[in-house]
Amino acid sequence: MRLVQEFKQFAMRGNVVDLAVAVIIGAEFGKIVNSFVNDVLMPPIGTLIGGLDFKEYKVILSHNAGKAVTLNYGSFIQSVINFLIIAFSIFLMIKVMNAVKKKEEVPAPVPPPTKEELLLTEIRDLLKEKNV
Repeated sequence: MRLVQEFKQFAMRGNVVDLAVAVIIGAEFGKIVNSFVNDVLMPPIGTLIGGLDFKEYKVILSHNAGKAVTLNYGSFIQSVINFLIIAFSIFLMIKVMNAVKKKEEVPAPVPPPTKEELLLTEIRDLLKEKNV
């Protein structure tokens, strides 16, 4: 019973819930980027480099029992492009979040000391000199 309570406390902490939300959003964002790369970005690039679907670029290594063993470098290049777009998007989001956070953290300007504060500071300094 205690183990269940400890797990419940662990699962309900903010960090775990935040992490779960981030993983779910990240997975969905990955699907959006994959669709962008596969459906929007790669068709024009494929047209420019010969009209083939980028996924079809491969090197046939051998034929075994009627099946070709291939090195699918086109799919790999497409995955690298996906990764670069996701990494750049995350970089931009973090940059925006840091800029917003900096604006929030800007301290209010410190007002100049009042005449009373200046007078009290002088009295304090004089008292320190007498005690030394």
